[in-house]
Amino acid sequence: QAQLVESGGGLVQAGGSLRLSCAASGRTFSTYTMGWFRQAPGKERESVAAITWGGSNKHYADFVKGRFTISRDNAKNSVFLQMNSLKPEDTAAYYCAQASRSYLYTHDPDEYAYWGQGTQVTVSS
Repeated sequence: QAQLVESGGGLVQAGGSLRLSCAASGRTFSTYTMGWFRQAPGKERESVAAITWGGSNKHYADFVKGRFTISRDNAKNSVFLQMNSLKPEDTAAYYCAQASRSYLYTHDPDEYAYWGQGTQVTVSS
């Protein structure tokens, strides 16, 4: 069992920045791909970014490339999402998640077994 707790969401103006954090416990953090996903009202959950267990590989959705950066600190069992140049369309609940198996590199939400409770990001125009 893993427990994931996100923090760092909030209200920001368009063009601003936020840094999301996710603290993990319960499994060997350094062996799992971690992902950030988001879900806006009336829309399906979508992948934002993913990072492999050692941090050497990262995946970004096209709509955040060049604006968001995913990183992790295995010593602190944490994963981060730096969000710059935020747009109103980035408004959503953001979730961190942990892949279902060790050493599985994926950004498919169906292959993530554990999810945080979500943190709301609201970008005003």
